[in-house]
Amino acid sequence: MTNVKISLAQFSPVYLNKDESINKACQLIREASEKGAKLILFPEAFIPGYPDWVWVLKNSQGVELNALYVDLLNNAVSVPDDSTNKLCEAAKDAGIYVGIGINERNTENSNSSLFNSLLIINDKGEIETTHRKLIPTGGERTVWGQAAGITDKVVESPFGKIGGLICWEAYMPMPRVRLYELGVQILLVPTWDKSDNWIQSMQHIAREGGLFVLSCCSAIRMDDIPDKYEFKKEYPGEREWVNAGNSCVIDPKGRIIAGPLAEKQELIFADLDMDLIKEAKRMFDVAGHYSRPDVYQLKIS
Repeated sequence: MTNVKISLAQFSPVYLNKDESINKACQLIREASEKGAKLILFPEAFIPGYPDWVWVLKNSQGVELNALYVDLLNNAVSVPDDSTNKLCEAAKDAGIYVGIGINERNTENSNSSLFNSLLIINDKGEIETTHRKLIPTGGERTVWGQAAGITDKVVESPFGKIGGLICWEAYMPMPRVRLYELGVQILLVPTWDKSDNWIQSMQHIAREGGLFVLSCCSAIRMDDIPDKYEFKKEYPGEREWVNAGNSCVIDPKGRIIAGPLAEKQELIFADLDMDLIKEAKRMFDVAGHYSRPDVYQLKIS
């Protein structure tokens, strides 16, 4: 498949409500498929929402932090569970690949810690992989644990090899090299970062890897966060948007081909010409003729 249509879901979840957020995701999966998309990517921690309070509350505010964590944990996803079953069913019915950010419970141990994870489901409704973010950033470490060991995997699809890194994890050279060596062609990057610096970095990574980068971020208004959550009062001024989005699609030559879209909640579409990967790698193939394995090798522990 030389050309493929993909979609980014730049939306807010139903904040800290797992069931309603899953229903919303399933509706968007169907809508993207009806418009011809073969792959849809949702933002970081979309189910049931990104814990932005880690950037505005002080650690001394333990009562509020405890209550927020309990809500987040109670609405987190176990893999598999009824929530993933619904997502898988929606993907199968729509015949579409799905990448979606989730707050994932550590069901293999205490069931009370959380990971920032990327769930990838194929068009047959099967879970291909659950990638856990290696290192949470800054205040995120008060909510999410770091992944234990390698969870990177490249998913084979009819239109190319799909891999994923979560937000600032994509800044880490070694995980990128790992995916390059696995032959990734479409890099899913669910994120919370909307900055110009972020987009410039994604353009560099697209050129570096000779691949398509899909950067998907939540566009979330203050009104999307229920008033019962007191941390809303910590934001400065008459703020309308908690995060403006700025989701975008970048081709293997570093060119933005869709987005960035700011302060809007909608599906973004792009057509990927997979032959551009071959063109980009004629001159620079980071895992091929430019790799020099006789000098440098990546060791996976």
